[in-house]
Amino acid sequence: MSFVKVWIHAVWTTKRRAPLLIKEKRQIIFNHILDNGIAKGIYVDCVNGHKDHVHCLFKLRNDETIMKTMQMLKGESSYWANKNKVLPHKLYWQKEFYAVSVSESIVPNVQDYIQNQEEHHKDYSWEEEYNNFIKNYGFQVLKS
Repeated sequence: MSFVKVWIHAVWTTKRRAPLLIKEKRQIIFNHILDNGIAKGIYVDCVNGHKDHVHCLFKLRNDETIMKTMQMLKGESSYWANKNKVLPHKLYWQKEFYAVSVSESIVPNVQDYIQNQEEHHKDYSWEEEYNNFIKNYGFQVLKS
């Protein structure tokens, strides 16, 4: 039997970062992402976000890729939200996302960070958060 524990912190945005995730409705979508993860056998630890993006902490299964897991979480959640008219407008996710592995020792810090997105975004814009993420994790952004 294989034993695998790989924590992933993933972030994705609404298409064109449209502020569609209105405060009164976003928790419905986040709860659905959690429930859908359970239904698909994905251990989603926590989900939260702000008006134009989502943070998700999950464990990557040994038989799945990050891309496949993200497709299941993102694709199904927008389909479900649109089918059930959760938001006043159609929800589309940006194709891209970013994800990093998380050491077991800092999982509690990441959980706190994700759960406190509302407070975090009182002080930091999406652009600042994005730029810090890119810088802190050494990603190279290709200009098109």
